[in-house]
Amino acid sequence: MNTLLDNLNWRYATKKFDSSKKVSSENLNTLLEASRLTASSYGLQPYHIYVIENADIRTQLRKASYDQPQITDASHIIVLANKPTFDGTMIDDYIQNIMAIRGLSKDDLEGFSQTMKSTLLDLPDTQKNLWTSNQAYIVLGNLITVAAEIGIDTCPMEGFDKEQYNEILGLSDKGLNAAVVLAVGYRSSEDETQNYPKVRYSKEQIITHI
Repeated sequence: MNTLLDNLNWRYATKKFDSSKKVSSENLNTLLEASRLTASSYGLQPYHIYVIENADIRTQLRKASYDQPQITDASHIIVLANKPTFDGTMIDDYIQNIMAIRGLSKDDLEGFSQTMKSTLLDLPDTQKNLWTSNQAYIVLGNLITVAAEIGIDTCPMEGFDKEQYNEILGLSDKGLNAAVVLAVGYRSSEDETQNYPKVRYSKEQIITHI
């Protein structure tokens, strides 16, 4: 556990990446598998994960990200895209997946299916979008932690034009919306931010035991 805490103290939101250093396929696969295994409400995973390597697309995305250099300089860009709305098909597909993996029948899962549908389907689209976006942020947190564990730098990014991202990546046509971006790679020696003391509230200030 101390190693984990050391790694979390080591990490920071990297502002300047070394564009000459690339994350290995093995480490990238570790990150992506961690994202796939991340917890989500009901296990529904109402999002899709895009790994952006194409230089031309990243140049376009940088323009849609207020010209932040992380978009083009990091080894990889991960875009977490949530489903801004959904219907019963999402739940039915999930039930089919459970049936296939666990060898259960539809009748076995009818109660679970109805619970999800009664809880989620009547939500207005604004709440559906908020809920699925929150699920994507759970993936973000897990990715940041796992990356720190294997010595990879990251920068979570909300400073981008979502409509432009959706257009560039064709997300709207897929029923998706760019929720948040994670730049992944290795810090540049010129990034002065890495030398700043980490600023966090003390445990006494931010944690209450009841």
